[in-house]
Amino acid sequence: MTATTPDPTTPRPGGTARLGERTVARIGYGAMQLARLHRDPDTALTLLHRALDLGIDHIDTAQFYGDGLVNDLLRRALDPGDDITLATKIGAAPDLGGPYPMRPAQRPEELRADVHTNLRALGLERIPLVNLRRMDTGARIPLPEDQRVDLDDQLATMTALRDEGLIGAIGLSSIDLDGLRRALPAGIACVQNAYSLVARQDEDLLKLCAAQDIAWVPYFPLGGAFPGLAKVTDEPAVQRAARALDATPAQIGLAWLLHHDHHMLLIPGTATLAHLEANTAAGDIRLDPDTLDALDAVPTRPLGRIG
Repeated sequence: MTATTPDPTTPRPGGTARLGERTVARIGYGAMQLARLHRDPDTALTLLHRALDLGIDHIDTAQFYGDGLVNDLLRRALDPGDDITLATKIGAAPDLGGPYPMRPAQRPEELRADVHTNLRALGLERIPLVNLRRMDTGARIPLPEDQRVDLDDQLATMTALRDEGLIGAIGLSSIDLDGLRRALPAGIACVQNAYSLVARQDEDLLKLCAAQDIAWVPYFPLGGAFPGLAKVTDEPAVQRAARALDATPAQIGLAWLLHHDHHMLLIPGTATLAHLEANTAAGDIRLDPDTLDALDAVPTRPLGRIG
């Protein structure tokens, strides 16, 4: 069974915004959790088809998700002619059985090899967007000395891949403010950093993205991805708003992100149809000024470190 191009008359969840060369729904889908369905690929394919039915036209993936399983599912679910913006990320490799879900793969030759692996796995000749996942900022894992690569060397590889027509646009993941400033001459389409109502440590970076018309695509949009990190859904202000609006706390957390900045694009991930539909419906939630003020008053916490 193959998915079909989203019906152009279907409202795009959360409205639309620019992502590189394309205009996409502000609520997309993060495919990482499809790896949980490794024993049930039919359910995974059904989930992807439903995402398109809901108007989602932006899917985020990586070859290291499920050691290639997720990209394999995407290739099976999507037709090459479908008008879907696929974004992948490079800079890491799977580490099956290791202490972390991935290991660094930061060297320029590894980045180039990973793009070619993604192209083969996805059945594409050109990937619309590729995010360079830096490993020295944000939620980090231990970084061996031979994986400490200068950003300029990595960007040289990324721009060469773009010039060769293998990738459409360049994004950065887990980048700091100085790094983004250095990267701007390369032409950056989006930034993927950990960011949520309870983890707004990158507000200055978000402002720079807005000034440069760069999409902001947060991961961990509800916080709490690892033990000890604050969860958006635990916040009393979020729970009060959810009760008042007949929504779930998770929907309120996603809706706040959409209200916070119009460059915000969301890629919430899930392995269930119910959560997929609830996440998508968050784009219809309207937060009044008093509710926004209450949510804005929630304190931000340090992101911390993995491990």
